[in-house]
Amino acid sequence: MIFIKRILFMSIKYRRVSLGLFMLSLTASISAQDITNNKFGKGLQIIGADSSFSMKFSTRFQTLYLGELDLDSDEWSDRFLVRRARLKFDGFVHDPAITYKIELGISNRDHSGGDIDQVGNTSRIILDAVVKWQATKNWSIWFGQTKLPGNRERVISSQKLQFVDRSLLNSRLNIDRDIGVQVRHENSIGEKGVLKKMFSLSMGEGRNIISANTGGYDFTYRLEYLPFGNFQSSGDYFASDLKRESRPMLAIGLTYDINKDAARQRGQLGNFVLDSNGNQFATDLSTIFADFMFKYNGFSVMGEYGNKTSSEDIFATLDNGSTIKYVTGEAINLQAGYLFKGNSELALRYTSLSPDNITFSGLREEKQYTLGYSKYIVGHSLKIQSDFSYLDRTGSSNKLVYRFQVEVSF
Repeated sequence: MIFIKRILFMSIKYRRVSLGLFMLSLTASISAQDITNNKFGKGLQIIGADSSFSMKFSTRFQTLYLGELDLDSDEWSDRFLVRRARLKFDGFVHDPAITYKIELGISNRDHSGGDIDQVGNTSRIILDAVVKWQATKNWSIWFGQTKLPGNRERVISSQKLQFVDRSLLNSRLNIDRDIGVQVRHENSIGEKGVLKKMFSLSMGEGRNIISANTGGYDFTYRLEYLPFGNFQSSGDYFASDLKRESRPMLAIGLTYDINKDAARQRGQLGNFVLDSNGNQFATDLSTIFADFMFKYNGFSVMGEYGNKTSSEDIFATLDNGSTIKYVTGEAINLQAGYLFKGNSELALRYTSLSPDNITFSGLREEKQYTLGYSKYIVGHSLKIQSDFSYLDRTGSSNKLVYRFQVEVSF
């Protein structure tokens, strides 16, 4: 009996000691929390004690609801998904003139499409991996994988859009990311004007390709002119006039891209144009973009024109009778919005697509009309966006599309 009492006493004592140690460790853990001076939306920033490097880490995600009504069949389909989830690292190494950017896509939509030999049948996680050297005040050289200097809407981050997502012009014709070298130069013109020149030489087949170059190289040239000087906080490359420019600001851009012996439908994007026997097709794809961005006192307008042509009218035919065609034709996108007090915005968008040759083009005749609403809680870092679209498609069912999205960016 005495033995049993001793065991019970020791058990109670052990539990008390364990509880005390747990509470002590919990208190120590709370006391040891790191309180950062970084602000929401600005990422976590560190710098070496010897100032030999810096790194800013940021993460963001978009949760999306998408609903579509087929106007011919009256069928409604919808889904929830994580549209994007990203990890980003940037800073400088050795010298502030040598900067870098690494961006990883970790949602299924971000890294899908890797089930082909050309990317090693693996997920395409890497979006950007580029080093930039600011050689002089006006000249910089980039080396690695990143966005090409193409249409404005594509270069604008998906975090900083005026609508839930980019336009049909961008999704069908843009030249996206590629790996290679870019050279950039900027200089002043007149009292306020700024002229920016960009040149890129890249592999031409898009991001995360590990196989030898199937076709030729891709050459991209872009000019930008800002007649009234630079926007606040690089506002020519984020949508909506969140800075409420105090005077009219305008940026005009023109891009020419030629993808020699392009092996994929859209150059850097789409399927490789292969028939069922494995024969690779190739053609020169030429793309022209003209775009502008205007902002003043909460009002913003952005417009783009795109045109993609091929040097040959060809397509691949598969055993089942289907075809793989190059996406060629032209498109126009116009959008405008006004930012009200309280940082709520209403915006309108019109997009039109036209194939250049119905027989050989993979582009479809489409028109889209969109009404959008955005509530910017902390700029583009924390916002709620919703839009409603009518999609008019030749040769296919017309649709009504509703989207609702929340963006969170640390």
